[in-house]
Amino acid sequence: MTRTIVIVPAWNEAEAIGPALAEIARTNPGMDLLVVDDGSRDNTADIAEAAGAIVLRLPFNLGVGGAVRAGYEYARRFDYDQAVRVDADGQHDPADIQAVLEGLKVADISLGVRFAGKGQYEARGPRRWAMSLLAAIVSRMAHTKLTDITSGFRGANRRAIAQFCRHFPAEYLGDTVDSLVVAIRSGLTVTQVPTEMRARQGGQPSSSPLKAAMYLVRAFFALGIAMTRRPVRGKEVD
Repeated sequence: MTRTIVIVPAWNEAEAIGPALAEIARTNPGMDLLVVDDGSRDNTADIAEAAGAIVLRLPFNLGVGGAVRAGYEYARRFDYDQAVRVDADGQHDPADIQAVLEGLKVADISLGVRFAGKGQYEARGPRRWAMSLLAAIVSRMAHTKLTDITSGFRGANRRAIAQFCRHFPAEYLGDTVDSLVVAIRSGLTVTQVPTEMRARQGGQPSSSPLKAAMYLVRAFFALGIAMTRRPVRGKEVD
């Protein structure tokens, strides 16, 4: 029997976490739910525990990358065969989890992506141009077409879990772009699955024109840093 864990990093998501976990459990029975509470100042962790999730309470805020890496460390320590990371705000549709995990039959990492023929999500202007350019660059590295390398909705098999335990930056976009590029350079394979990106199910979105501009700078900075990192080879990821 394949053991699967759903990793849900969360920071001050008290409004959304309960319904999100209930939907994940309802649509994906038999999977363990792990919420990594990233130093929340609200009762996110208490709500997650009440919903039946395993909860790791980090003593202070590490950022999403640090929280996700802690989740992968848990998955490796407790010998899970595969892990899938899902956002706590309900934007990732839990009905797509099985499809993302199916991608692990042909690759080490399976990305649940936007801009691949499913869903109504749109990104416009410089942000969309940057995402397209990033995807084109990394697609050449991965030898497969990728449309959304910044997606955090991803499945990982045992090799990928071990890789992410060794290299998963805490910096914003480092957790997606940097970790993916280093994984590819370390010999792991990647595929993508079209998924639905929904509106937040609770809480306040953090987007703004300034943050959109910062997104562009950080995305390419993360890519540049990833290209300078030492790949993890051989037995280190097995």
